Amino acid sequence: MRKELWGIDLGGTKVEGVIMASPESKNTLFRDRVSTEANLGYEHVLNQISKLVDMMEKSAGYRPDKIGIGTPGTMDPHTGLFKNSNSIVLNFKPLRQDLEVLLKMQVITANDANCFALAEARLGVVKEKFPNAEVVFGVIMGTGCGGGIVVNNKVINGLQGIAGEWGHNFLDESGGQCYCGKVGCVENIIAGPALERFYQKQSGQVLKLKDIYARYQEGRDPVAIQTINRLHEMFGKALSVVINILDPDVIVIGGGVGNIPTLYDKGIEHLKKYVFNDRFDTPIVKPMLGDSAGVFGAAFLTEN
Repeated sequence: MRKELWGIDLGGTKVEGVIMASPESKNTLFRDRVSTEANLGYEHVLNQISKLVDMMEKSAGYRPDKIGIGTPGTMDPHTGLFKNSNSIVLNFKPLRQDLEVLLKMQVITANDANCFALAEARLGVVKEKFPNAEVVFGVIMGTGCGGGIVVNNKVINGLQGIAGEWGHNFLDESGGQCYCGKVGCVENIIAGPALERFYQKQSGQVLKLKDIYARYQEGRDPVAIQTINRLHEMFGKALSVVINILDPDVIVIGGGVGNIPTLYDKGIEHLKKYVFNDRFDTPIVKPMLGDSAGVFGAAFLTEN
């Protein structure tokens, strides 16, 4: 019986595929990518995925009976339609069903943040440093804010397919209107583009987050200091809600915003103020798998 696991990470700009040699190893038999080109429409995205699967089949010499796909958004378990994706061409489409017809195999989907959390739990920092952890919360803080819950190495999707979606909890009205239709979402306050918009609104200058942070470190730009201090405070408020409800054994933070070093000291200091406990024990760590996490997590979906 073959032990290889096939997975695809469907991103906004690229579709990446992997064939893992075994569930216990980071060794891969195939790893490559094609462009998503979502601007060309839904059918084109499907064909790009099919093109990648054909490449995988050519490399491996066979096509399995199932494949895991990590997606930017989630499938509604009641309607079978895709929802909550910032790749809007996917929304309200029967993505999984269409792919099963096109690929002629079973397709198992999960949100990309769930895949990230699963990979770090199975192969990454959680396995290496916290092998006894049962409950893992994976955070992606980048162009958006997503979250995934893994319990005993299994993804928790939830009744409505929205488990872990902390990025669309209400945080503060100053975040303004979100693409999801609500006001003040976490994503609209502490995701990278939101922080850049805040800096621009206050200063009149357009800067990338890394440059805002550099000015914060130098201490010469009051608006940069205000922007990063706001990140620390809002990060603490937003993540405290997750900890108070879920109380995970470990939290893993991925995405570009997660690379800001002060989140792990000053951000945590703010977090401590809002957690319903007289001390703070939750490990908050950086991932180990980097860009590999999503596609590895997608491959692990096929074990279910």
